[in-house]
Amino acid sequence: MALLAVVAFGGLIFDDRILLGVPIWTKPFKFAVSFIAYCMTLAWMLTLLPRGRRVAWWAGTVVAVTGLGETALITTQAIRGRQSHFNNETPFDAAVFRAMGFTIVLLWLAALVIAVLLLRARILDRATAWAVRLGSLIALVGAAIGFVMVLPTPEQRATGDDMGIIGAHSVGVADGGPSMAVTGWSTTGGDLRVAHFFGMHALQVIPLLLLVLVTLAPRFAGLRDGRVRLRLALVASGTYAAILALLTWQALRGQALLRPDATTLAAAGGIALLAGAATWTALHTATTTPESAS
Repeated sequence: MALLAVVAFGGLIFDDRILLGVPIWTKPFKFAVSFIAYCMTLAWMLTLLPRGRRVAWWAGTVVAVTGLGETALITTQAIRGRQSHFNNETPFDAAVFRAMGFTIVLLWLAALVIAVLLLRARILDRATAWAVRLGSLIALVGAAIGFVMVLPTPEQRATGDDMGIIGAHSVGVADGGPSMAVTGWSTTGGDLRVAHFFGMHALQVIPLLLLVLVTLAPRFAGLRDGRVRLRLALVASGTYAAILALLTWQALRGQALLRPDATTLAAAGGIALLAGAATWTALHTATTTPESAS
């Protein structure tokens, strides 16, 4: 993936072709960088397992191989100047898209196996245990949003059986319209990639937040208590899941990320208030029982 990221970055510099409004090498570059973060985090999580490591090794290998296959197919279509996702315009394009669907289903199932192993594992530090468990589960939900994208849009269903493109990232507008720089997310309609991206990277964000709490513990007495860190990890996970639900709901309503309506803003405000209250409670609730180490 690191090698592909370098190659794709070179493509962004030297290949001026545009597809759906963005440079054609953008997707291979984004997928390569995303898989670097995803696989490195998953590999670290596997080291926390006291048992089931052989099953975890096979599941991790499936994630790595299918991720490689997915990005190889995306890169093949980029080289050909063709759309990779949702493309059924020719028999070859359709075969590539079906193969991509097969690899991503296998990857999701392998990640599910790892999440189940983490749920069952007895990890000594409870805050770490729940950070990696909930991070992996939220990431699975975020990845599953990709399955929604492959469903035909109402406009595509209206055209009948002869559909060259089946599925879309955007909701309420066509793919390839005005979009944000770098991400390519739609600025005029809903975009399921926002929630997809946000959800998948719970795998990194929630454990990273716990690492920050552990790093700050020597300076702040309240964070030295493992139970406080556990409560904060649970609050962070719940808040992250709520934001994921909000982003998904916003996209399905055909609403651009940066153009929220009053309902979306009210929901975001409610999440912020609840998160703030839960954080304050986690930091200030008195503890009277000895700290448990497991």
